[in-house]
Amino acid sequence: MIHVAKSAGFCFGVSRSVELAEKLLKDGPCKSLGPLIHNDDVVGKLAEMGLSVVESPEQVGPGDRVLIRSHGVSKAVEDALRAAGAEVNDATCPNVSRIHRIVSEASARGRQVLVIGTRDHPEVRAICGRCESPVVVADAEELEAWLNQNVENCTKELTVVVQTTQTEKNLRECEKLIKKWCTKAEIFDTICFATSIRQEEAVKLASECGAMVVIGGKDSANSLHLAELCAERCPNTQFIATASELDLGALSGVGDVGVTAGASAPSWIIKEVLDKMSDEILIQENPVEAPVEEAKVEAAAVEEAAPVAVEEAAPVEEAPAEEAAAEAAPAEKSFDELLEDSLKTIYNGDKVSGVVVAITATEVSIDLGTKYSAFIPTAEFTEDGDVKLEDAIHIGDTVEAIVVRVNDVEGTAQLSKKRMDAVKNWADIEAAQEAGSVVEGTVTEENKGGVVVSVKGIRVFVPASQSGLPKDTPMTELVKQKVRLKITEVNRGRRRVVGSIRAVLQRERKERAEAVWNEIEVGKVYRGVVKSLTSYGAFVDIGGIDGRVHVSELSWSRIKNPAEVVSVGDELEVYVIGFDKEAKRISLGYKKAEDNPWTKFVNTYSVGDIAKVKVVKLMPFGAFAEVMPGVDGLIHISQIANRRIGKPDEVLSVGDVVDVKITAIDNDKQKISLSIRALSEPEPAPRRFAPEAPAVPQEDALVYEVSETGEASGNIPEDAGEVEE
Repeated sequence: MIHVAKSAGFCFGVSRSVELAEKLLKDGPCKSLGPLIHNDDVVGKLAEMGLSVVESPEQVGPGDRVLIRSHGVSKAVEDALRAAGAEVNDATCPNVSRIHRIVSEASARGRQVLVIGTRDHPEVRAICGRCESPVVVADAEELEAWLNQNVENCTKELTVVVQTTQTEKNLRECEKLIKKWCTKAEIFDTICFATSIRQEEAVKLASECGAMVVIGGKDSANSLHLAELCAERCPNTQFIATASELDLGALSGVGDVGVTAGASAPSWIIKEVLDKMSDEILIQENPVEAPVEEAKVEAAAVEEAAPVAVEEAAPVEEAPAEEAAAEAAPAEKSFDELLEDSLKTIYNGDKVSGVVVAITATEVSIDLGTKYSAFIPTAEFTEDGDVKLEDAIHIGDTVEAIVVRVNDVEGTAQLSKKRMDAVKNWADIEAAQEAGSVVEGTVTEENKGGVVVSVKGIRVFVPASQSGLPKDTPMTELVKQKVRLKITEVNRGRRRVVGSIRAVLQRERKERAEAVWNEIEVGKVYRGVVKSLTSYGAFVDIGGIDGRVHVSELSWSRIKNPAEVVSVGDELEVYVIGFDKEAKRISLGYKKAEDNPWTKFVNTYSVGDIAKVKVVKLMPFGAFAEVMPGVDGLIHISQIANRRIGKPDEVLSVGDVVDVKITAIDNDKQKISLSIRALSEPEPAPRRFAPEAPAVPQEDALVYEVSETGEASGNIPEDAGEVEE
């Protein structure tokens, strides 16, 4: 049975260069700088169409159309072509172009470029022509020799790239040495993804088949590597360029035969080889030993017989035992049918899936497994302008997209991932509306009557009434903000979607409020935001519910308006003073016990202490003085001077700083009595053996209360009320 590797034949880069050549040749002769690909048959067919091969820019004149092949060229060669006045058409493989960028940037940074590859290969020569003083090594042995030449080579800032058609094994062996000996190396795995897959498939086939046939040009590096890999695992390996080189005798009686092909092998050559193998197998399975007439009948039977089954190679992963057993049965499709599948036509609007093979500044190249060279322009990749392409997609990723435009003449297909995402996203939006679930998006603009939110690239209109902003608040405050919203209306036909941010905020606020009421207790501390101010206090949102902080609870100092302490939008740490679940009312406190000035006062002063105070207010009965911020004491008129005075302002003025004696402290009422007179009168002599008398305040130990009208009451001398105005 014949097993054909899935990835056999033209790779993306080769297919792209051949298609570009065919396109150019439709308008007349063209020149190729070196053989377009490493396949004489393909080169010969293109020559018949008018493609001539030149070896240097000197063979190009003004107006000549020149095709740069997939291997690429050096910067000097490219510049020489343009200087000669040629029309340059660049078919450099995107994977090779990526290497050019890497080494060019590395060289500009002063780094030493090291290339793992075949020194004389055109791809390697082109890479070397994109940087300064590169080093080329074929394998780990040459790399080790270079490192041993000079100890400084191990300490250089190395940038390592690898020829796209090199084997994974060679790269890993070199990588191991570099990581062991080099301290400042950066290694880029630039082996073509398609090459890696092709090699993996070939290795698996060679391990399972009695014979291998590798088809490819003898000058093709990737074909040569395929042959080497297969020969290591299957000694009966043939490396051929065309069907004429096939040794059918070596395939006789070996059982399963594996077939793979290099990137430069066209489909028609693969088909010719397979047809020749199939014919031989048919003859072996239907020997003609009967008389001539019988032989004719036998031959007729052979002609009517089904073609020999040709199976596509299984994936690289190990197949289950039952699948392996099934391989012994004839395949449902012949190679012709499989080939037809690979050449199938795609149409505008088709949904397709492929593997990323290259990424450039302008497009992402996709391998669809068809005859088309597919690409996604960067503008068609995503709706999110903030997404960097290199972060969103990588070589080897599988991408689903919609076919936007097919060019059968050029063999190209333009795809759009953005449109594919839009199809999926519309379905997600409709599902969100049906389920009443919350979606996230970014406000992109203010619109008439509301704002527009981008949800997965779909424009969702949110009316101002549903924005969640307070009345008269500018909608611009939401622009560029990430928001959560519910979808309330979807009309795909009109491409109209309406949403509500307010609905989500209300639901979340309700949930938070329920959580607060379930856990609330006196003394519990919350972090809240001031929502509004009134003359009697501030309302603070503590998580879905507003509590009131009375003006008296905002500060230990006397304030007339809450705005003296807080503003709307301030974040405060408040605590619960009291609450009523039925009435849904919460009283909050803001001033901290540790900040209580009375506590600071009693911890600082005692009765009998002398303090320096500042007169802050004069009354008919005395003067109020600030002992410390937030704590005032009364100097009764009788305690201002050691003589009789009519008014306090005869001796004192607001702002005066004087020394006083603390004569009484009432902790319960938080009142202080002060005396200036006590500092000028001698202390009375102590009584000896005097019986204890009831605690009666001394004349200077005044305990008082002051009414709102400024009148004093309590233990006030009789003459205090007789002070003339």
